Amino acid sequence: MKELLKELCALPGVSSWEDRVRDFILARAKPLAQTLRVDAIGNVIAFKQGQKATGNKLLLTAHMDEVGLMVRSITDEGYLKFATVGHIDRRVLVGKRVLAGPNLLPGVVGLKAYHLVDRDEEKNVPKLEAFYLDIGARNKEEAQKLVNLGDVAAFDSPVEDFGPHLLKGRALGGRMSCAVLLKLLEETLPMDCTFVFTAQREVGARGAFGAAFSVQPDIALVLEGAAAADVAGVSGHQKGCGLGKGVVLPFMDKGVLVDRSLFETLRALAEEEQIPWQLREGTTGLGDATAVQRAASGVRTAVLAAPVRYPHTPATLAHISDMEGVLALTRAFITHLSKED
Repeated sequence: MKELLKELCALPGVSSWEDRVRDFILARAKPLAQTLRVDAIGNVIAFKQGQKATGNKLLLTAHMDEVGLMVRSITDEGYLKFATVGHIDRRVLVGKRVLAGPNLLPGVVGLKAYHLVDRDEEKNVPKLEAFYLDIGARNKEEAQKLVNLGDVAAFDSPVEDFGPHLLKGRALGGRMSCAVLLKLLEETLPMDCTFVFTAQREVGARGAFGAAFSVQPDIALVLEGAAAADVAGVSGHQKGCGLGKGVVLPFMDKGVLVDRSLFETLRALAEEEQIPWQLREGTTGLGDATAVQRAASGVRTAVLAAPVRYPHTPATLAHISDMEGVLALTRAFITHLSKED
């Protein structure tokens, strides 16, 4: 499982540029699924027959994409001004290495040097307009030969072991979820399942919305990462889920209230299977569950997550045991549903 995750995280996949991740998933899924297709927005939709014919009853989703940067202009000096693709905290940008454009051109995020800022600038986080990408070009004409407006840049951050139990890298939340779905595709399943690897989750769950309309399932289980709160400076009622403490069972965010019955089913299964689990307190941003739940005439939707520290940065941290717990609980959930009439 860990090696599969490392392969997935090595592939850049900024929203709308998920091609490398999609091609990897298609190659892995092709010999395993009965039907396999890519829809108009770029989702991979795989149907796998199970021991019980249930059609489109169950949809399982994970997102392929990641946050990144998009080139919006080039200065006369050859620097690339950019917009963010998805939410990125500006405080983490300066000095970060990136891979820009389809040829993965090395670059670095630049900003006016600290010793050149005045006292007012020193007190504030710089606006996005102050940042730029430096690709080593001497002028605008040279830069235009290397990149185009609309090209994206992904953080250049390989996934690697971090201490005895953790992994460090970018895009771990989504790619862990994709790894879980790929492992399930390899198994003999007790019921039919539709697997969707969604595109453009980080820019408003656009892929999940179309996929849910296309599949029109009765039940959906959305796999994702959950922002951990076991970090310095967070205490008391602010504390949420933590790494290595088990799978996360979210019950709400800003856009979705999880189906109560499915939530209780997941919690009961976790107890029965002795799978460590935890709740995530408070609300978070919108995700694929929001789009899926509202599709067509509505879909009963639940969410299962692995906690990650520092999401949307080049150095996200995750615990491998939490991902294994997500796999085990998803497997138990499928088995439970297969026994229903």
